[in-house]
Amino acid sequence: MTQELRTLVVTAASIGFLHTLLGPDHYLPFIMMAWARKWSAARTLLITSICAVGHIGSSVVLGFVGVAFGLALKGLVGAESLRGNVAAWLLIAFGLAYLVWGIRLVYRHHPHQHVHPHPEPHAHLTDAVPPHLHSHAHLGEHSHVHDLDGGKTITPWVLFVIFVFGPCEPLIPLLMYPAASSGLLDLIVVTAVFGTATLGTMLAAVMLGRAGFNSLPFRAIQRYSHALAGATILLCGLAIQFLGL
Repeated sequence: MTQELRTLVVTAASIGFLHTLLGPDHYLPFIMMAWARKWSAARTLLITSICAVGHIGSSVVLGFVGVAFGLALKGLVGAESLRGNVAAWLLIAFGLAYLVWGIRLVYRHHPHQHVHPHPEPHAHLTDAVPPHLHSHAHLGEHSHVHDLDGGKTITPWVLFVIFVFGPCEPLIPLLMYPAASSGLLDLIVVTAVFGTATLGTMLAAVMLGRAGFNSLPFRAIQRYSHALAGATILLCGLAIQFLGL
């Protein structure tokens, strides 16, 4: 391994770690969704891994295309910036929609009462039957199973699409193009190191966050979990779009 490749490998590992850790959108959506939807550890790992591979792979493919066809670096950076804007707005839209759905779910869980008056007694009855109160929540009595379960399969795919659009901003200009000048093998090694560091950091952050949430006494606010998850994802999208996180 040459000194130049060694430097690039260390840089790739460091950037992969810091880029992921400093971007809350890399792990907060998964932590909140795992808490709200009560994902198992295995399901959380699987969904996070698939989204991470889509996130890294889309930038890797774009970088390899740029290197193979000799495309100008400035053009690829512009394409990555455009993809970043799309991903941020998708995250905002998903967070807002999920927040609204979560608030609606809270309302439907909230028990309330109806008065049920009885009909007038027949002539041969001497006492009228008094009205009675009936307490219920809309969710359960007036909903179907798919109202609760429909999002279980949709949500992971929505996250995957968002993360495919989300670019790994430093990968192409700081790592792939410098590595490509030394040959294809160096390019593959540096890209693999960056991808491994990014994936490992995402998984570690998500699983640690999930364990932390599960250990805290959040039972009192569990009914608000979906609304809180949506609000967190919405804030992540807003922070990316307007604060550049």
